[in-house]
Amino acid sequence: MAINKDIEDLFRRYTTIESEIKTLQEDKKILLAEFKDKIDPRAFQSALRAAKIIAKVKPDEKQDFDQTLHIIEKALCLEHIQ
Repeated sequence: MAINKDIEDLFRRYTTIESEIKTLQEDKKILLAEFKDKIDPRAFQSALRAAKIIAKVKPDEKQDFDQTLHIIEKALCLEHIQ
């Protein structure tokens, strides 16, 4: 069973990490705002998400991924037009 000191230590360290995460999230917002006149923040974030997803695709899955993506993009574009 945990002792009070361990619970207090865990709580202190956990809240410190949460605070740091909050600070970093605010830093990201400030950074995106700094570049908003040069680069569309939404476009940048969307491209970053897409690049991260593509980077996770294993070489032996690439052909299936590309084929599936092509079909989905085609369907989405047609739906967008209509």
